[in-house]
Amino acid sequence: MKTIELHDFGISNLKVNEQLIPVPKFGEVLVKIEAVSLNYVDLLVVKGLLNPNLELPYIPVCDGAGIVESIGANVTEFQPGDKVATTFIPNWISGKPTSQTTDYLTRQGLGNVAGQLSEYKIFQVNQLIKIPVNLSLVEASTLPIAGLTAWNALKYGNLQAGDTVLLHGTGGVSIFALQFVKALGAKAIITSSSDEKLEKAQKLGADFTINYKTTPDWENIIHKYTDEKGVDIVVETVGGSNLQKSLNILRMGGHISVVGLLNGFETSINTLALLHQQATIKGMEVGSTDNFIVMNQAIEAYNIHPVIDKVFTLEQTQAAFEYLDNGKHFGKVVIKLSDFIL
Repeated sequence: MKTIELHDFGISNLKVNEQLIPVPKFGEVLVKIEAVSLNYVDLLVVKGLLNPNLELPYIPVCDGAGIVESIGANVTEFQPGDKVATTFIPNWISGKPTSQTTDYLTRQGLGNVAGQLSEYKIFQVNQLIKIPVNLSLVEASTLPIAGLTAWNALKYGNLQAGDTVLLHGTGGVSIFALQFVKALGAKAIITSSSDEKLEKAQKLGADFTINYKTTPDWENIIHKYTDEKGVDIVVETVGGSNLQKSLNILRMGGHISVVGLLNGFETSINTLALLHQQATIKGMEVGSTDNFIVMNQAIEAYNIHPVIDKVFTLEQTQAAFEYLDNGKHFGKVVIKLSDFIL
């Protein structure tokens, strides 16, 4: 079977390798991985910015989907032929997160557990979930991080029909959130530096779009659009200094879900504004398996299909990472590992 291994830090050091197809042991599941999707965290891993002590060579990429090939003894949750996606935080099954259930050491693709860039892979049962029946495997590969992050970012903000949500950018999380917002009867404002991407967002149902490069006073524009009330929820995918701007346009009692760090790991906010707005700012990471199940039910009920910008082949892995790194994508970037994908 083919795998993609990182032999040194940097996109150019992702190389095709050959390994034997593994055999599942007691309690294990062998999956033929059909597609993987890329997230910003995968770039951090490949560049050595997340874990500079990563033991190389290493198979990266957190999210994937495929078909169960065979199962080991004592596996009852899955059967050969089942279509499955990976879970990013496999030990967080339900309830509130704890340091034990969300331990980075258990997460696939971050350096301690191998990622998904492999034609076949052995999984534990808690590392997999059945996919929505209305999705292809290519579509399902986008769910584990981006889809579930967007879903919980809105749920933590107690999204209601008629609410107004601000979405920053047009990457995977923001576009998933846009689809969920519209399905649940709320309004979406979305920002981007690309008019072309904003036009695509409008076609997906965005109620108001802003090019933050050509409209530097976008905070005032949003206040006018909301009759000076501000937005109910912000899905903060940028982080850094952008967090203060999100607070500036939040309604009193509103909610900010901080899910990204494109603008850096550090931030500062005006504490007086935070107090006056009586705002809730919640940092969050993806979600539990139970959250994943509920999201999948909603995806089926509303017949939501993930927005995929471009699909690359396994041999084009370097090009896929470069495409993501250049910020050219609208929605998700996928690498397919098989020519025959359902």
